[in-house]
Amino acid sequence: MPTPSSKKALPERPAPTGTAIDPLLARRWSSRAIDPTATVARPALRALLEAARWAPSSGNSQPWRFVVWDRARDPAGWQRALDALEPGNREWVVRAPVIVLCCADLLDRKDQPNRFASHDAGLATENLLLQATALGLVAHPMAGYDADAMRAVAAIPPRFDPLACIAVGMPGDPAPLAERHRAKESGARQRRALEESAFEGGWGRALE
Repeated sequence: MPTPSSKKALPERPAPTGTAIDPLLARRWSSRAIDPTATVARPALRALLEAARWAPSSGNSQPWRFVVWDRARDPAGWQRALDALEPGNREWVVRAPVIVLCCADLLDRKDQPNRFASHDAGLATENLLLQATALGLVAHPMAGYDADAMRAVAAIPPRFDPLACIAVGMPGDPAPLAERHRAKESGARQRRALEESAFEGGWGRALE
């Protein structure tokens, strides 16, 4: 599913990895520069959700659920979802034509607590983000929103926990962004050293 050639491409900001990884993984980053005039084609949106659907999960429980608000189809619903975001996120998400909310089913098929639910929903979200990168779309996950307000907006059942919101759209010009957001579009990409995150044989033992 090619990205429309008439649209701006997502700027290349490959991760400065210490060891070579697949280019798709290195290319994924969370831009805030979104074209406010462009919509997300329905086949592309379905591809993001299909990628999420095929994520792994404990016992194939598939605890994730995604709620989508497409401004082109439901402007009132999209506005309610936007209003549930924290002000700092609303500043740039207002340019995004699609807002997606990932939720996790906290109970398993036997209605017992599923302690892997958030982990598995995160795997599904990462699939969605990588599919967006493959299609040349911006997909920026956020934790900054009012969970109670979003629960009401999406009519989320009690057994489900709202997790990340994701702004989705076509890449755009960063110039209209607030300075603090614009600076993040070109700043250095950073992660802690691998030795601080990955251990061998026990906690704190550096990977050989």
